[in-house]
Amino acid sequence: MYDTLVGYPYVGRLKANEHSMLVDMTKSMVKPCNILRTLKENNKDNMTTIKQVHNARYLYKILVRGLRTEFQQLMMLLDCDNCVHWSTCHESSNIVSDIFWTHPDVVKLLNAFNIVFLMDTTYKTNKYRLPLFEIVGVTCIGLSFSDGFVFLSSEKEKNFIWALQKYRGSLLTSHVGPEVIVCDRDLALMNVINIVFPKAKNLLC
Repeated sequence: MYDTLVGYPYVGRLKANEHSMLVDMTKSMVKPCNILRTLKENNKDNMTTIKQVHNARYLYKILVRGLRTEFQQLMMLLDCDNCVHWSTCHESSNIVSDIFWTHPDVVKLLNAFNIVFLMDTTYKTNKYRLPLFEIVGVTCIGLSFSDGFVFLSSEKEKNFIWALQKYRGSLLTSHVGPEVIVCDRDLALMNVINIVFPKAKNLLC
C-alpha cells in the first residue's frame, strides 16, 4: 500500500468551495502555486496537485471565453477596460500581424513624464512565438512604468516604424518629445528611433 494518495485524480479533485476559491483567486491574478498553497492551508487533508490546479484554471478560462477565440477575447477585454489599442493586418489576408495596446491612465503618466524612455523586445518567450516590444517610462523620482506593449510579427524596421508612429502620434500630446531613449543594440530599432525621434539621444544599455 502506498503511504500517500497524492497524485490520484479522484482523491485530489476540488470540492465545490475549493473550486469557488480557485475561481476567485484566478480572477485576482494569483499564481497557481499560491492558489495550491492556500487550498492546503485551508484543508490539511487536501491532496490536490499543481497539475490539477492548472487544469481547473484552464477549464475555467475556456468557460469564460465561450465561443470566442483568444484574440477576440483579448480585444473584448481591451474594450471593457477602455484601453487604447491598434492593430494591423497582412496585406494579402485579414490575419492580424501586429497589435499595440496601453491603458488610458498610462497615457496621463506618459505625458507627465516624457523625458526618458526605455525600449526593449523579448525574443519569442510567449506561446505565440512573437516578439513582445515594451516601452517603459521613468518618473522624476526614478520609478518606472510600462507605457505600451506591442506584439510584432517580426523585428523589421517597418514593424517598429508602425509601433513608434502610433506611440508618438496618438499618445504623446505635448510637443516636447522624449529626450533620451535607452535600448539594446537592435539595429532596426535604433534606425527607426533616429527616424521617428530624430532629436532624442539614443543610449545603449
